[in-house]
Amino acid sequence: MDTVIMGAGPAGLAAGYELSRENIPVRIFEMDSQVGGISKTLKFDGFYFDLGGHRFFTKNFEVNKLWNDVLGEAFQKRARLSRIYFRNKYFNYPLSFGNAFFGLGVIDSFKIVSSYFKSKLFPYKPEETFEQWVSNRFGKKLFTYFFKTYTEKVWGIPCSLIEAEWASQRIKGLSLRVAIANAIFKSKTKDVKTLIDEFYYPVYGPGMMYNKMKEIIEKNGGIVYLNTKITKIHHEDFVIKSIEYTDAQGKNHYAYASDFISSIPITDLVKMLYPRADTEVEKAADNLTYRSFLTVNVIVNKENLFPDNWIYVHSPEVKLGRIQNFKNWSPNMVPDKSKTSLGLEYFCNEDDDFWCKSDEELFDIATSELEKLGICSGSDIIKYMVARVPKAYPVYRHGYRDDLEVIKKYLKQFKNLQLIGRYGLFKYNNMDHSILSGIMAGRNIINGSYVYDTWDVNSDDKYYEEVS
Repeated sequence: MDTVIMGAGPAGLAAGYELSRENIPVRIFEMDSQVGGISKTLKFDGFYFDLGGHRFFTKNFEVNKLWNDVLGEAFQKRARLSRIYFRNKYFNYPLSFGNAFFGLGVIDSFKIVSSYFKSKLFPYKPEETFEQWVSNRFGKKLFTYFFKTYTEKVWGIPCSLIEAEWASQRIKGLSLRVAIANAIFKSKTKDVKTLIDEFYYPVYGPGMMYNKMKEIIEKNGGIVYLNTKITKIHHEDFVIKSIEYTDAQGKNHYAYASDFISSIPITDLVKMLYPRADTEVEKAADNLTYRSFLTVNVIVNKENLFPDNWIYVHSPEVKLGRIQNFKNWSPNMVPDKSKTSLGLEYFCNEDDDFWCKSDEELFDIATSELEKLGICSGSDIIKYMVARVPKAYPVYRHGYRDDLEVIKKYLKQFKNLQLIGRYGLFKYNNMDHSILSGIMAGRNIINGSYVYDTWDVNSDDKYYEEVS
């Protein structure tokens, strides 16, 4: 019994970790030069940069145990502070009643409350899009102020074209009524759901977790191939026989196994199948899209800039979507305590005009926007580094489920193939759900029967940041 895993992100590594602990031969193939996928950590000039911000929080015992077993004392609890920047002011997130009331002013606050009651009297029916879902729970006015601009920055399409499913998955259980009740009665109300105010984080970023998992897999006899590109997946009678891949030197190889696990983008998986998938399936894969992003990471010659772990930038006058302050994630991320490191996140499409700008052009844009927001001046920045992240987020464009169902129905016919992770399942899930899918896939092979359906992960769970 031998297993091939395609992709060494959190899900693929979790599957490999689970299998290797049971001494089952496993080989993991990763296109990048390091493991971790979009949760890897980049090191630049002694500073550590997360690709975005990846907090570790889960309600699942198995995932939590894995994290703690892998890192032990290097896995530490951190306090959360994140705010929204809008209209040249900072708003607490989650909502603080007084902060929002005085920040927006009496007139706008009255408009928001009035709009909320209007949404209760005349809700959107049916509730199909992100815009309709949020407006029904927060009112159209608050949707316009606090949801529309940022969401459209992230996805690059109007909120009216985004499935309501994404909103229900990411902000389930929250509404204006709940947010205000929590803001006023937070210390007294036990049943109000809010967002977590603390999380765990590796002292040197998430890459520390996944590099350590790689070490454990290899210590247990597994093999992790880096800089390898899978080109074909050979199959017969809905049984995967082998994968064809190119190594770092450009040489072509085959890897044969009894079981295959894929965490690579499901759209790429379909196009790699040989013989090729049905025309209908390939067409459905063409209809599914991913949103990419890039980060301009800067080292600033200032000890402190702001207290937040990260800031959501809702202001429409800048393209910047989010700012990470890595010293506030973990002090160990910054070797010189007189300096601060920031990650500036820009959402775009792979190969669009913004994606294709030179690093110098991107730095100039980032510098001007930092100055516009009053974070720091360009002269304070010592060094910078740009990182591009293709296919980061599966886009829940209206109607995508029909295409995904065509692909899912076809791939479920394969007897020795399991899909896991955000890319593999085309689900905008969190790290803990990706890891759980990897654990389940590994246990299916260990048990000799696919009793766990990895497609079910996160489909019925409560929002991963809700606490009661």
